[in-house]
Amino acid sequence: MKKNPVAIITALPFFLLGALATAQDDFPRTASGKPDFNGHYDISTLTPFQRPSEFSDRLYLNPEEVQALRDREMNTRARDSGQDNPDRSAPEQGGNIGAYNDFWFDRGNDGFSIDGQYRTSILTYPENGRMPPRTPEGQAKADAAPKFEWPVRDGAWWLETGDQPYDGPENQTLAVRCIYHQPATIPITPRVYNNLKTIVQTDDYMMLYIEWMHWSRIIRINDTEHNAAALATFDGDSIGWWEGDTLVVETVNFLDQPHKAADRRVIERFSPISGGGLLYSFTMEDADYTDSYSGEMVWPKSDQIPYEYACHEGNYAMASTLRGARVQEKQHRE
Repeated sequence: MKKNPVAIITALPFFLLGALATAQDDFPRTASGKPDFNGHYDISTLTPFQRPSEFSDRLYLNPEEVQALRDREMNTRARDSGQDNPDRSAPEQGGNIGAYNDFWFDRGNDGFSIDGQYRTSILTYPENGRMPPRTPEGQAKADAAPKFEWPVRDGAWWLETGDQPYDGPENQTLAVRCIYHQPATIPITPRVYNNLKTIVQTDDYMMLYIEWMHWSRIIRINDTEHNAAALATFDGDSIGWWEGDTLVVETVNFLDQPHKAADRRVIERFSPISGGGLLYSFTMEDADYTDSYSGEMVWPKSDQIPYEYACHEGNYAMASTLRGARVQEKQHRE
């Protein structure tokens, strides 16, 4: 049974409510007295979105596990930053040549802690910190959606299966097309890079600038009604209201690729904490899943600013992907 998202997300631990209450006294405020969230936030973190299965229902890490989390990341960076062997041979034809080097990744330097306790995952519900299963209808929709597939896999395999993944840009995922990246946008979760978020806040609006895909979410504050479902967008229609010093945001009217509006609702909460950062929490209700899911994480303030995300649908990668697919089709027929 799906749970009421507002009930889930407001049922914060007692110690956390106390921490928020004390933080409000030294948090910057706007002229109207509301918490001033304006600024940049770097949400990169080593805390995983889903909880590793060995932790089961455990929400917190012990000190040894926290250190192991840090050591794993530092060892990975040291290994991936090492100089490659200049005398190595070329990879076999069709082999995996990897991605760009570790310089471009930014997974953070530490996990986040709330009230001094490090979390095992961002997800807090279901209790095991794992995503709930998809419904049969949701799984069918996921199977039918465009996929991110490399043309090099087994040659022009799509000529044998009848799939059409490379007929044109429209057959690619929105992320590959550099249009929209849902996991970075709503609910907001950290990625392997481009984790800066910028908030521009007035009494009537809050703009959330998402570095990944240079996407701007516009939230109408104190608007009591959503726009018509006919105006559905990829990031939905968001309205917000204040509950004390917490800004609550409800988003509906999502657009699935390519055209169907999904039965989906997201509740987000932005709460001030000490040091000028935020506690960000969310609950997603999605008819494609058997249950809702919830999470929370800390957004530390940052003095860094986001630069242009130089990815667009007309870039070299898209043209090269489609050109490579044509070459593989020719080779397959020959």
